[in-house]
Amino acid sequence: MAGRRVNVNVGVLGHIDSGKTALARALSTTASTAAFDKQPQSRERGITLDLGFSCFSVPLPARLRAALPASPAAPGAAPEPGEPRLQVTLVDCPGHASLIRTIIGGAQIIDLMMLVIDVTKGLQTQSAECLVIGQIACQKLVVVLNKIDLLAEGKRQAAIDKMTKKMQKTLENTKFRGAPIIPVAARPGGPEAPETETPQGISELIELLTSQISVPARDPSGPFLMSVDHCFSIKGQGTVMTGTILSGSISLGDSVEIPALKVVKKVKSMQMFHTPVTSAMQGDRLGICVTQFDPKLLERGLVCAPESLHTVHAALISVEKIPYFRGPLQTKAKFHITVGHETVMGRMLFFSPAPDDFDREPVLDSFDLSREYLFQEQYLSQDLAPVATDGGGADKETGPAAEGRHPRQQWALVEFEKPVTCPRLCLVIGSRLDADIHASTCRLAFHGVLLRGLEDRDYAASFLPRLRVYKLKCKQGLVERVMDDHSVIGRSLFKKETSIQLFVGLKVHLSTGELGIIDSAFGQSGKFKIRIPGGLSPESKRILAPTGKKRGRAGRGEAARQEEGAEQPEPTQHVTLSLSFKRYVFDAHKRMVQSP
Repeated sequence: MAGRRVNVNVGVLGHIDSGKTALARALSTTASTAAFDKQPQSRERGITLDLGFSCFSVPLPARLRAALPASPAAPGAAPEPGEPRLQVTLVDCPGHASLIRTIIGGAQIIDLMMLVIDVTKGLQTQSAECLVIGQIACQKLVVVLNKIDLLAEGKRQAAIDKMTKKMQKTLENTKFRGAPIIPVAARPGGPEAPETETPQGISELIELLTSQISVPARDPSGPFLMSVDHCFSIKGQGTVMTGTILSGSISLGDSVEIPALKVVKKVKSMQMFHTPVTSAMQGDRLGICVTQFDPKLLERGLVCAPESLHTVHAALISVEKIPYFRGPLQTKAKFHITVGHETVMGRMLFFSPAPDDFDREPVLDSFDLSREYLFQEQYLSQDLAPVATDGGGADKETGPAAEGRHPRQQWALVEFEKPVTCPRLCLVIGSRLDADIHASTCRLAFHGVLLRGLEDRDYAASFLPRLRVYKLKCKQGLVERVMDDHSVIGRSLFKKETSIQLFVGLKVHLSTGELGIIDSAFGQSGKFKIRIPGGLSPESKRILAPTGKKRGRAGRGEAARQEEGAEQPEPTQHVTLSLSFKRYVFDAHKRMVQSP
């Protein structure tokens, strides 16, 4: 009787026509209901259009037996007889640029990635994008140089060595530096060659994969969550959902919720690659048969323990820019946001820690609402100059970005165009999928972790006021003249039409060192009176002493001249005024706040 099976998911990624499906076929001993381009459209077009799943198994290596996870079977149950085996599930991802959504979805359920390279062409655009996705989604990589049979026999080894060196150089600046590279011919002679042609290098590849695989920590506890990638009905039995268990475990007779359809179904039967099972746990590839529903309603998505998942309209995410993406990540810009197998449009608002917290240790599993955050016009990146803000005249927004400092962690508020159902702490990838697929540019812009989902449709009113993201404003003006030892008249800080009453009571700093408080408007031209509680110093009075040169306009009335000092002489040298304050982005009252 077969013993316990430990499942590990290996992604097969690469550029279109690099031979990924042929490689999966050559490696596999068992195919799923969705493997090797079984879809009619895939066969018709000759390319992979969706995720394909197949597997092979080998005896579980001795080094992995100590890491064998506990079975989700009932406590005290007898262990499964027979030798344990390592089941390698191959996730065959499409290589066409337009199917990047599917590739990203597939990458999130893999433990190791095989990057398939056509040895006659080298690293192509989608190969590079797959490498970027791999760096985000998994820890280990094996590079497969496919189609070595197409190389001239006399020059074959030299060509393989040359491509191996090229790939080693490409991987040097990635987390996969030093990853193994192996040559194979998955389908000698190409698609038209007879099936009798024996693939080359497959047994060596299986041996390499077995040596590279490590069993990730699998936890059967916690709520059940499965990423569904195919759905179909079986007449007289029900509807089958196939996918990978992301967390928890499941047994026959359990109830599962399909959040997208808002229904709960009972598990009638389960299979792993055509083998009936009574239970399964995190990491397993599984088919679940439930009572009948229309499979067209759920091509892909999530299935979970009842009431364990929630639908969100917006989210707070931790953000990291992908260095290969050209151009800035702008606030208010829209990106394609991929969460699991769902991709929707989302509008971004970027923010960073307050300046004093730029060097704080990143926290990737929670979001602290008690802290204050600094609004950013764009993600702060080493390779980009800060965006000039449209402050209008003397009004400008300031921040450490202008000083060349960059925070260790940044965040964004993502507002989805349509609600998404996803678990907390799931991977989020932002892309520009509307970019030209024929251009050799990276369309993947950023990745992050979903820290908090906003479930309330009216989150703008119910939640956002609690999010303390502020803009730091700084206005500059001039002291026009002294009224007495404890008051001066200021100008050039506000526009003529500004309501100065909104700023009454705010502190201003004079370049001579005094602290002043805006007391009232002075006339109708944007001037204002400043009270100096500590009084002007003798040096300040000397600097502000009039020179005898007069400002003003001819033909004004005497009352106006007295009120606004239109004929008053200017000080000997300019004394500047500085007004700094915070304005919270989500404060409906647009209040201005200054530090005590």
